[in-house]
Amino acid sequence: MENETARAPRLPWARLLLQVPLRRSVTSYVGRGLFLFLLTVQGLGAFTLITLGVMLTHVGVSRQVIRPRIRQEVARAGLRLLPMFLFLSAALGLVVIGQTVSWLTRVGAINYLGTVMVVVVVRELGPLIAGLLVLARIGTANVIELGTARATGEVEALEALGIDPVHYLVVPRVMGMALGVFALTVYLILGALASGYLWAFIQDVPLRPADYFRQLASALSGMDFALLAVKTLAFGCIIALVTCYHGLAQPLRLEQVSRATVAAVAQAIVACVLIDALFIIIYLST
Repeated sequence: MENETARAPRLPWARLLLQVPLRRSVTSYVGRGLFLFLLTVQGLGAFTLITLGVMLTHVGVSRQVIRPRIRQEVARAGLRLLPMFLFLSAALGLVVIGQTVSWLTRVGAINYLGTVMVVVVVRELGPLIAGLLVLARIGTANVIELGTARATGEVEALEALGIDPVHYLVVPRVMGMALGVFALTVYLILGALASGYLWAFIQDVPLRPADYFRQLASALSGMDFALLAVKTLAFGCIIALVTCYHGLAQPLRLEQVSRATVAAVAQAIVACVLIDALFIIIYLST
């Protein structure tokens, strides 16, 4: 019961309800899970509003401190992951082209190769893979770093020095991760499209480079670029907010950091999938 309480906001009435003994039944299990889900949504919503308020009210405050931290987070969530993403872009192009060529060749629809690459890579797999990989590499580190800082009293020390922990610890991570996911998604998509034609050329597909890129250009629209930018920035912001919330917004002990990391990863994945589903609806309705 203490572990479940540690994952929920420390509200007196919430802690009291979580400690009420319930019968072992499916209804009790589902009800308690739904209650914890609502508490998490409430906490994340409040933390998001607080972060947004700090970003709007602290514009220009401590620029000499915050700007280097933002650049550091962009490098950590973007530049340092670039070699891995270039390798994954080549692998993604191979997987998509390998399956697509074998299928399109059977039905004689090789002229739709560029369209398939746009639909599969640009609209869906590229942004989602980039967001999940950044979550796995950087999001988990956020929870561990902030959770350890909270457990050891470093956050309270910042507050004693008059430093806003949200402004100093959260805002640079949110901005840096949003920009990092956006940049990595662009590199991943460009690499996958280029490697896709390379693998198609190796398989002796009768498709000239000019025809391939003409198919890509005809399949893309201005809406694709706008939604791609909004989606990737949303992925980065959501991942940063969820991981910072679980590491910073709740009192933790050192032994609870690993459990908070697991919960943050699971909730960030669910949030990214829901956002992706929303954009699929937007794509289908336009």
